[in-house]
Amino acid sequence: MIHIIKNDNWDEALKAKKAVVDFSAEWCGPCKMLGPVLNELSEEMPEVEFYNADTDQNMQLAIKNGISSIPALFLLEDGKVKDTMVGFMPKEAVKDWINKAR
Repeated sequence: MIHIIKNDNWDEALKAKKAVVDFSAEWCGPCKMLGPVLNELSEEMPEVEFYNADTDQNMQLAIKNGISSIPALFLLEDGKVKDTMVGFMPKEAVKDWINKAR
């Protein structure tokens, strides 16, 4: 399951032991391709919390986090950004990226 982030609940993602935050937008083609990949991974990796933040609806949050290209994935661990990834990646590449931080 992918949780939706709004400007007022960013702290929810920061509280997770391990989380992936997807900054995306409705009009973004690569974001639309990445969405189903993240949805599948959220089912396969219950130890990781998955979040989505629409940059159009959460402009201040996107600015605060330095988002300049989407899709942008943040890997959070214990409230800190452990790694970032920009652009579409296939499922196995995203899974490997998440697992390398374990």
